[in-house]
Amino acid sequence: MSPGTRKFLRGAGRAGFAARGVVYLLIGYLAVRIAFGHSGGEADRQGALRHIAGEPFGTEALWLLAAGFAGMTLWRGAAALTGKGQKKGARVAGAARAAFYAFVCWGTALYAAGAGGGSGGDSSSRDWTARALALPGGQFVVGAAGVGLGSAGVVIVVKAFRRTFLKKLDTATMSPRTRTVVTALGVGGNAARGAVYAAAGFFVLVAAIRFDPGRAKGMDDTLRALARTPAGPWLLVTVAVGLLLFGGFSFASARYRRT
Repeated sequence: MSPGTRKFLRGAGRAGFAARGVVYLLIGYLAVRIAFGHSGGEADRQGALRHIAGEPFGTEALWLLAAGFAGMTLWRGAAALTGKGQKKGARVAGAARAAFYAFVCWGTALYAAGAGGGSGGDSSSRDWTARALALPGGQFVVGAAGVGLGSAGVVIVVKAFRRTFLKKLDTATMSPRTRTVVTALGVGGNAARGAVYAAAGFFVLVAAIRFDPGRAKGMDDTLRALARTPAGPWLLVTVAVGLLLFGGFSFASARYRRT
């Protein structure tokens, strides 16, 4: 890979992290509004894009986000294809992330073009769960998916508190104060994101056990469910603040990520 291509991919990846930061800041903001009784807006990626679309210069902002996610797709894809010294599993995971961001880029571009981004995350989760349950052995597949998603969430939380994310950042260029701030953003943000994944995985597992696709929840329904726990809306506020922190961590990654 030529130095020029490598430099371009680094810039593309950083743009992608910044785009991810914008989306998570909005998800956190919408979740805080839900916690304090404002029901408008879904606290997920679709809700964030819908919120941007309704703002002045929203279309232009959406196109910028789509470009950022396209950059993330290119960076992840190139890393998966050319990653020297990486284990096969890591490269497969990188390819999966590239495919995910390609999907996010496409959905964002649809919003920017005025076509909408399809159904919300909650209805999509229920639709996919219903289709999977209708297949032979579907109950096992959905259950395995729930366990996998929940386990991934737990792993993210554990890695957050172990601060393994610092290995992917160029901490040598950070001042002590900056490193402290970035570490706090990474621990709080990744822990909150992992907790949401773990909770969503639990709901998918329940849907499989009870053979009821209506039990599956996307991010918005998962966050709303937190407000209905004995801890009340303050648990949702805590997680929402964590998602805001993850948005900030994404911007820090745009600056300090090793690429």
